[in-house]
Amino acid sequence: MPDRTAAHTASDRARTARSMLAGAKDVSPIILGIVPFGLVAGAAVVEAGFGLVEAIGMSLLVNAGASQIAATALFAEGAPLWVAIGTALVINVRMLIYAASFAPVVVPHTSRRGRVFLGHPLVDQSYAVTMTRGRFRDDVDVVPYYVGSWLILASLWQVSNVVGALAGPFVPPEWSLDFTIPLVFLAMLVPVLKRRTDIEVALVTGFAAALLVPALPMQTGLLAAIAAGLGWGALRHSDERNRTGARTGASR
Repeated sequence: MPDRTAAHTASDRARTARSMLAGAKDVSPIILGIVPFGLVAGAAVVEAGFGLVEAIGMSLLVNAGASQIAATALFAEGAPLWVAIGTALVINVRMLIYAASFAPVVVPHTSRRGRVFLGHPLVDQSYAVTMTRGRFRDDVDVVPYYVGSWLILASLWQVSNVVGALAGPFVPPEWSLDFTIPLVFLAMLVPVLKRRTDIEVALVTGFAAALLVPALPMQTGLLAAIAAGLGWGALRHSDERNRTGARTGASR
């Protein structure tokens, strides 16, 4: 019996390791933009008047590049602390939307205590690869797959933030890497736009963001754009269900 238990434990550990490596491998094609993104984020912290310790601490705690850059930009402009924090929280509200769809995938495979630790690794890239690939693979366990994808992301993110904080002041302004930030998100978005409804939702959200983000304060335009995309998606999915139901009823 002990030998069987030991063999079973070794097999579980091997599968966990394979799952983590699979997550790291699957996320690798969409992390090329992480390095310039991290360089920009690290440099922005230093430009806002902080040092290397603050850059490392912010990248560890915030764990979201767009929010980090927005908050540091507000600090640099002399905005109150509550404005910077509020703006970062508004930008990060998308994580609530991610979590609502992500929880049914990972919660059944996690202990009650372990669930507490699954929120922090929930970033755009780890969410995208787990939801589009990891949860459909029979050869991996979804939770270690998810954690493995995040570990490589977090490692590159930390290193690039440190390099950006150290080297940012010496980089000429004309070498701006800011354009890489939207490319990171486009690299995740484009491959999953396979249905007409998905494309419509992306277009509605994009146009709404372009109109509302500059017009509304404290990035609340982003919330409004998300709401517009969700509303359009719900409407289109409702129409699709109604048409499917009508066709099913007619065939009977």
